Amino acid sequence: MEVLLTQLFNGLSGGSILLLAALGLALTFGQMGVINMAHGEFIMAGAYTAFVVQKALGDAGVSLLVSLPVAFVVGGLLGVVLEATLLRRMYHRPLDTLLVTFGVSLVLQQLARDIFGTAGVDVPAPAWLSGPLEVFGFSFPRTRVFILVLAIVAVIVLAALLKLTPLGRRIRATVQNRQLAESSGISTRRTDLITFFVGSGLAGVAGVALTLMGSISSNLGTSYVIDAFLVVVIGGIGQIKGAVIAAFVLGVVQSWVEYSTTASIGKVIVFALIVAFLQLRPQGIYVVRSRSLA
Repeated sequence: MEVLLTQLFNGLSGGSILLLAALGLALTFGQMGVINMAHGEFIMAGAYTAFVVQKALGDAGVSLLVSLPVAFVVGGLLGVVLEATLLRRMYHRPLDTLLVTFGVSLVLQQLARDIFGTAGVDVPAPAWLSGPLEVFGFSFPRTRVFILVLAIVAVIVLAALLKLTPLGRRIRATVQNRQLAESSGISTRRTDLITFFVGSGLAGVAGVALTLMGSISSNLGTSYVIDAFLVVVIGGIGQIKGAVIAAFVLGVVQSWVEYSTTASIGKVIVFALIVAFLQLRPQGIYVVRSRSLA
């Protein structure tokens, strides 16, 4: 029973990390058709933001809470700059966006090395996240519980934004039929900018969460961006609920496979399972509904 609960929690914890990394891509890639390979560097920027904020404030507990909104803004602004300068000319040209954003990711990595150095840096967890959390006699790391709760809160806020606000309705209208949305008076240009800001900002929040997992360096984002894309593709392009299911399922499956084998073999097996699933259901768990006749 203890092993079952431990592995289940490890899987949900790993899934929450994947989900935080993938939520932003569900907007920028899933709903805008942009293959943003620099998404991982936006995660890295959020992590370094937490490092800078903690250096400035000193108090680890306060700096973590302050870092979350600050990293959201930093990641969002990076996304807006990228969209306004390069990507706005490349919508519906996904291969071009892949190449351009890959180049941007290399530039951002080198910029991080120039500013923070090549060695990894640590962001100490606050005292209230140290040690285990006892639940019914079982111990769970507080940092992992915090990341899980943060992922759930991020999903709820994003879902509420898309479903209940005028901005969410404009985003969904633009995704379903851009021409009809424009003829209805919706500024699709502004909607694209806001969507990219939110999606990139979520990457910054994911970066703050990753500082609780270990040291951070300039190549932090490259460890998660491919897995984040897989979560979005498996869940269904542009489907937030599909990304949630895919992230937690992948986390649980990988936890159990790695427990039975090793980490490297586990990744190979999980990737093979993903390929098999996409062969059977290439559209993912959920299918995008569109009114476009194109």
